[in-house]
Amino acid sequence: MTQYFVWDIDRIIFSIPLLFGLEIPIRWYSVTFLIGILGAAMLVHSMFMAEKKSPRSFEFLPFYIIIGTMLGARLAHVFVYNFSTYMSNPLKIFYVWEGGLASHGGFLFVILALVLYSRKHRQEFSFFWLVDRCAIAAMFAAGCIRIGNFFNSEIIGLPTNVPWAVVFARVDDLPRHPTQIYESLGYFYICLSFYIFYRIKNRNIGEGRFFGAILISGFLYRAIVERFKENHTEIVNDLSMNMGQMLSIPFILMGIYLVLGFHLRSKWWSWGLSTRRLLQ
Repeated sequence: MTQYFVWDIDRIIFSIPLLFGLEIPIRWYSVTFLIGILGAAMLVHSMFMAEKKSPRSFEFLPFYIIIGTMLGARLAHVFVYNFSTYMSNPLKIFYVWEGGLASHGGFLFVILALVLYSRKHRQEFSFFWLVDRCAIAAMFAAGCIRIGNFFNSEIIGLPTNVPWAVVFARVDDLPRHPTQIYESLGYFYICLSFYIFYRIKNRNIGEGRFFGAILISGFLYRAIVERFKENHTEIVNDLSMNMGQMLSIPFILMGIYLVLGFHLRSKWWSWGLSTRRLLQ
């Protein structure tokens, strides 16, 4: 009989004691999330400095991204995956420490946050200049967050008998695909590949097409890995695709639209996402 790897680690690393018997738990997920955000911020900052952008133009960017990530990921989790549960107890929406973040929503709201940020700094760069670079770093952050999901024994895979299967003891005693690790490794690979390409092209990657290629790569890979995951909502139990795959389709289509360059001829582009006309 194959001896599978058993994962049974506590979600909490340690707790910081406070007054009156209260304490603050420090969780593995929080640590990996923080590493992802800090690492992504450092990567984007290095790009800003290498391309001679003013330090002030980067100053508040991490805050926009963090707020966009948390707000979008939480709202998507509430309204897409667990709407009936939260409507029966709306106050639970604010209990973010109990977990519950959906990456598709986080990614969408980060894009919206970058639209706002780029318009504030339109004299320095365009939206697509900014998002082309942030998208590389986003893949690193996504990989770290999936490691956090592994520590939490969540977003688990389907039962399997492959040699690298993992038994998530806090869930059940079945060997399963470690889909969190599949995703994490894929995102790290995408991040590294596009960063190398960015350096090879001497930072001259055009506006928008680079972002589109990352959208296609990241969400297509996500859709493939979803085939090995358990469903996380009953809404799509009778469909051939799960919710993660369905939500990936719009991002893939958006990526195709950008890679083909249609955004360069659209009113959306001239509305203000480019600095070309503003600087003339």
